[in-house]
Amino acid sequence: MEWCLSMPKVELHAHLNGSIRDSTLLELTEGLIGKGVIDISEVEHIIKKYNRSVAEVFKLFDLIHILTTDHKTVTRITREVIEDFASENVVYLELRTTPKRNDSVGMTKRSYVEAVIKGLRSITSVDVDFVPRCEDSKSLFSSVPAIGHVRKRIYVRLLLSIDRRETAEAAMETVKLALEMRPFGVVGIDLSGNPNIGDWATYLPALKFAREQGLYVTLHCGEVPNSVEIKNMLDFRPQRIGHACHLEDEHWRQLKSSKIPVEICLTSNIRTLTIRSIDVHHFGELYKEKHPLVLCTDDSGVFSTSLTEEYKYAADSFGLGRREMFELSRNAIEYTFADSKVKEDLRNFFNSVAKKY
Repeated sequence: MEWCLSMPKVELHAHLNGSIRDSTLLELTEGLIGKGVIDISEVEHIIKKYNRSVAEVFKLFDLIHILTTDHKTVTRITREVIEDFASENVVYLELRTTPKRNDSVGMTKRSYVEAVIKGLRSITSVDVDFVPRCEDSKSLFSSVPAIGHVRKRIYVRLLLSIDRRETAEAAMETVKLALEMRPFGVVGIDLSGNPNIGDWATYLPALKFAREQGLYVTLHCGEVPNSVEIKNMLDFRPQRIGHACHLEDEHWRQLKSSKIPVEICLTSNIRTLTIRSIDVHHFGELYKEKHPLVLCTDDSGVFSTSLTEEYKYAADSFGLGRREMFELSRNAIEYTFADSKVKEDLRNFFNSVAKKY
């Protein structure tokens, strides 16, 4: 674990609200005692629990949805989540979140994203680069010693998520908001939410528009068996897909021929029973065939994991050595939605520490 912790890492599939600290979740929940919103006796033991059941996981998601509907909370969670990723030597993070509307506190989708950005701006304990800079600006890792420097450094880019419960109009609103927020580090669009809800055709116009406007697109794909939708998603050719747990043989052939990178979330897939056991997880086959993939956390808070633990899990389960893990992390740079300047800075940084690993 110490070695996995020290290794620089790239995280490309992390949901903001699902990455909330247990301590923060408990504090926010206790703050609602007596307000008739939450019965803490029903959730306190779940928050304090490590290895949560599927039912408990989804109960936590419901709780988090209730708690993250005001600007102050969103700002706080953003700050803490980024600090936590940086503390385990994640040097590049793509953080995804669904812009929410809460009329009772004057929250619009735009003000929600502004609260996220305020959280980014409020970080003082870590050097954070989240605003794309001009071509001649200094790189985050260029002038600082790569080894032995105490202060953490991290690139953060944002993805706005379209929720599968949304209408076509609401999906388009999210894409247009992402375009407006590009100067503040929004680089792409994610499609996520309950995979048993909604129809692919609903989101397709917004996703096509996003791609036409130069935004990157990643899709939660194959979380449940849905052969037609999976084929349609692969036909769309997004820049990445997440999970890919229920692909059929024809889907695998299409995926492998297209070389679409896969965001792999081992703990999430096992805890939610999407994959029945780690020994049959598709990571093994994809890794063996050298298909583009990257290890991710999904919801580090809810699933009681970290990117460090995901690398340790992969190493133990699939026999990866230190060199293989380092290369797995370094290769992830090529699948980021970062601009060429950031990618080059990350490559140089990984190359500078390669001998250590």
